[in-house]
Amino acid sequence: MNLVSPDEHQLLVFWTQLLVLLVVARLLGTFMRRLGQPAVIGELGAGLVLGPSLLGRLAPDALAWLVPADELQSGMLAAVAWLGVLLLLIETGLETDLGLVRRLGRATALVSAGSIIAPLVAGLAVGATLPEVFRGSLGDPVVFVLFVATALSISSLAVVGKVLGELGLMRRNFGQVTLAAGMANDVAGWIMLGVIAGLATAGGVSAGPVVVIVVGIAVIYVGGITGGQRVVDAAFRELRRRQAGPTAYLTAVAVTALAFGVVTQFIGAEAVLGAFVAGIVVGRSRFFDPEIRHSIAMVTTGVFAPIFFATAGLRVDLGLLATAEVAPWAALVVVVASGAKFAGAYVGSRLAALPRREGVLLGVGLCPRGTLEIVVATVGLSLDVFNTTSFTVIMVMAVLNSMAAPPLLRIVARSWHGTHEEQQRLRREESLSRNVVVKSHRLLLPSRGGPNSIVAAQVLHLAWPEDVEATVLSVGADADDDGIQAVVGVFGDRPVEVEHTTTEDAPEAILDHARLGYGAIGVGAPEATDGPWMLSPVVDRLLTSTEIPLVIVRRARGLETRLPEAFARAVVPVSPSESSRAAQEIAFSLSANLGTEILLTHVVDPPRDNGPPQRLQTLFAHDPDDPETLPGPSVTTVEARADVAKKVLAQAEALGREVGARTRTVVRSGVSAAEDIVAAAAEHEADVVVLGANLRRLEGRPFLGHIVEQVLDDCPVTVVVVAKPRSPHG
Repeated sequence: MNLVSPDEHQLLVFWTQLLVLLVVARLLGTFMRRLGQPAVIGELGAGLVLGPSLLGRLAPDALAWLVPADELQSGMLAAVAWLGVLLLLIETGLETDLGLVRRLGRATALVSAGSIIAPLVAGLAVGATLPEVFRGSLGDPVVFVLFVATALSISSLAVVGKVLGELGLMRRNFGQVTLAAGMANDVAGWIMLGVIAGLATAGGVSAGPVVVIVVGIAVIYVGGITGGQRVVDAAFRELRRRQAGPTAYLTAVAVTALAFGVVTQFIGAEAVLGAFVAGIVVGRSRFFDPEIRHSIAMVTTGVFAPIFFATAGLRVDLGLLATAEVAPWAALVVVVASGAKFAGAYVGSRLAALPRREGVLLGVGLCPRGTLEIVVATVGLSLDVFNTTSFTVIMVMAVLNSMAAPPLLRIVARSWHGTHEEQQRLRREESLSRNVVVKSHRLLLPSRGGPNSIVAAQVLHLAWPEDVEATVLSVGADADDDGIQAVVGVFGDRPVEVEHTTTEDAPEAILDHARLGYGAIGVGAPEATDGPWMLSPVVDRLLTSTEIPLVIVRRARGLETRLPEAFARAVVPVSPSESSRAAQEIAFSLSANLGTEILLTHVVDPPRDNGPPQRLQTLFAHDPDDPETLPGPSVTTVEARADVAKKVLAQAEALGREVGARTRTVVRSGVSAAEDIVAAAAEHEADVVVLGANLRRLEGRPFLGHIVEQVLDDCPVTVVVVAKPRSPHG
């Protein structure tokens, strides 16, 4: 095997290149972020500083040493840069949500079409008129025009996402449409790049290679999200089952990306397109560990992406723009790219009947270029379609567009708060982001098909966002199939899948399944306990071993129906604890979806001295300052306690208002908190009590606290307990 090894000097130059490029790129990227610009601008600037634009003019000998005209030396640096592109496109694919494009529907389609078609047509016109000084040695004018049109027509999803995220505009309506349109731009851009790169490789326009590339790309996309998705899901499911560490996940992601890249390169397209598809497939897998995404992002944005962007900047020579022949054409390319992109997106938004202000924001938001344009320009340069002059013009266009977008977005979005519905949605999302239990992670509901599982399914369905997936795990060979279907039916339009396990060790099977990546387990508990267990053998075992929150639903006693319950009134004990917050999240979601009236109850100890018995009941509802509601003998003590209770209940009420829940508050005083909770449920004719519990284990037995366990024993109505295991660090 003949492997060419670099000599000592070449290795010294190579390591120096990586050191200098990374340090300067990161420093300039940090500096640009402080100025409110994307870091990619500074990283590209590193190449300008270290390349012929600055260093080449100030110290040409230093540039010649750092970037020598040596094929092996250039190949080593290019290999690292291409790894950066590969990782960057994996990360972009992980952030790409194809479902988002479908959900935003007509507006996304029209904005996407306008933002691609208008600059594409303009790019074809500009590319056809650019003089020979911009063309590489390939010589085919059609391929050159297509490369120019592609570079001018697409946006950069990575840069668009960074700009929106850094400005806090990602979750705005226009931000979502911008992101979805950016995704469509990226998909279209990679397809166009794959086709025209194949044409360039084939030496010109020919029907055969075009058909092969187009069909091949279509097969990769469709095969990736169908059969490829199943293979990737199976691999990540096995990693979840084995509780593999981050190293195994990173290896699986790399293998997937390289496999897709090899196939894509084989058909004549670019391997980075395959990495993009691989990122989409991996990101769509419900067994993929989201934490690994952060690891990939850190490696990519911290090391490889800055080296790639800086390497791209090394090839830019701004001095070429100073000539009378190049400067006017360069200005024309920048103006046409910006104006056509803005006009196309704005017209698309108006056709979609979006507000004018949103149309302006969409036009500005889709102007940032960067990642994909740089890849297009780099591929065009490597295939000799572009020369250094045209490459420099495309790079300058990408940088100027990306730099202009953040300040323009700030100015236009400053006074635009969106519609009332949008503001409500943003408040709900903000509340959801702070939640303890009710989050966007998948739900697991083990069941044998009994009526308790139906009520548990109802609670989960009403408490979690409607797009959160749920899995109904049919447990045991004797599970009631009709009952399982009834449980599934409770979830309505929510994405639900049914899986089966016939193992005799039901708790272990449930716990094994929970390790596949769920946010909470819902379980129906029996109405009465026969034996030494707190609830049942299965539930007690789950409580003893679960690592994620467990939502226990004990159905009201004496019910014969198998239908879901109608929760009209709920009692929720409130305390300043995380477990109480978890219970409030579920209760408030019930109220927001069903109109359930929530009675927020805080129980305090009675005064130490003996006041009239009637003074030990309800202390206040909404007005703690009313003297009629305060016991006479220990006014000062009770006032202090009432003040604390008022603050605790006010926090709970504020949380309820965020999600649109109907709430009332009451403070009760009694010797037994559990008895007061049961009494409150009876007095207010509540049909459900929702409590939070910090799950503890005492001598192998689960312990939810005396209050919770007594309420479970004594309360005849439905009881929902949110059991949250303690962290490993206590």
